[in-house]
Amino acid sequence: MVKYQNILVAIDPQQDDQPALRRAVYLNQRIGGKIKAFLPIYDFSYEMTTLLSPDERTNMRKGVISQRTEWIREQAHAYLAAGVEIEIKVVWHNRPFEAIIQEVLSGNHDLVLKMAHQHDRLEAVIFTPTDWHLLRKCPCPVWMVKDQPWPEGGKALVAVNLASEEPHHDLLNQKLIKETVELADMVNHTEVHLVGAYPITPINIAIELPDFDPSIYNDAIRGQHLVAMKALRQKFSMDEKFTHVEKGLPEEVIPELAEHLDAGIVVLGTIGRTGISAAFLGNTAEQVIDHLRCDLLVIKPDGFTTQVELDDDEDD
Repeated sequence: MVKYQNILVAIDPQQDDQPALRRAVYLNQRIGGKIKAFLPIYDFSYEMTTLLSPDERTNMRKGVISQRTEWIREQAHAYLAAGVEIEIKVVWHNRPFEAIIQEVLSGNHDLVLKMAHQHDRLEAVIFTPTDWHLLRKCPCPVWMVKDQPWPEGGKALVAVNLASEEPHHDLLNQKLIKETVELADMVNHTEVHLVGAYPITPINIAIELPDFDPSIYNDAIRGQHLVAMKALRQKFSMDEKFTHVEKGLPEEVIPELAEHLDAGIVVLGTIGRTGISAAFLGNTAEQVIDHLRCDLLVIKPDGFTTQVELDDDEDD
C-alpha cells in the first residue's frame, strides 16, 4: 500500500514562499495522491469589536477567511496552472496546532508537512510552540521542511533505539525503517542510513568502583549495540556500510552524522510523551530535534492516539 496519499500542508501565514507546499508537490508528482493546503487563522481584535453585532462579526470572519483563501490560491498558482490538484481550506481557530490535528482526524490525512523556521546566523532550525505540539500530539507523521533546497544526493538518516529491550521500541524501529525505505524507493531512490548511539561510561561508576574497567564496559555496550544493529539491517537486507553505531549522546551523534552525510532528512520515532513523564524523563527525540539542521520526519508507533478531540462546532 502506497503511503502519504492524503497530505495536509500547514501553510505559514507569515511567508510569501511555502517550502512545505513545494515539498508536498514534489512528493505528489512521484507518488500521486492529493494535497490540502490548510491555514488556521485568528485575529483577537475581531472578537473584541463589541460595537458589532454577532452577524457582523461572523461576516468579518468570513471576509478574512476569503482573503486568506485567495492569498493561498496565489501562492499555489503555478502548481494549479500545471494541473496539480490542491484543495485550499482556511478556518477560524485560535489554537493552530489543535486546528491542524482536528483536520488530520476529520480528513484522514496520513502526512502533515510544515515549514520549519531557521535561525539566521546559526543555520539551526527553530521550532515554534505549534511545531512542538504537532510533533508530540499529531497522530500521523509530521514532516518539518527546512527552507533550503534538498542537498544534491541528500540521504535519509533513520535514528533507531538499540538500547531498549522493550518490544514497542523494536516495533517502532522496524516501522521507521520500513516506511523510510519505501518512501525513498518511490521518491528518488534516496540512500537510507541507520544510526544508533550508545552511552559513554558513567563517571560516577568509574570513581566509586576502583576495579571497574571502563574500556571493557565500553566494548561490551558497543558489542550489544552492534549485534542489535546487525539484526535490524539484516531484516531489511541493508548493507553494513549504511549503518552507524556511534558512542555519545543521541542529541550529539545524530545531528553530527546527519551533517557529515549531508542528509536531506532525519527520521525519528517518538512515543509522544506529554505532561509529567516528559518533564522529568525528557524525550530523546525532542533533544535531538533541537540540534538538527535538515528536514525532519517524526513518526509515532502503531496504536498512538492523540489527546486532541474534534470540535463540536468548527466555527468556534
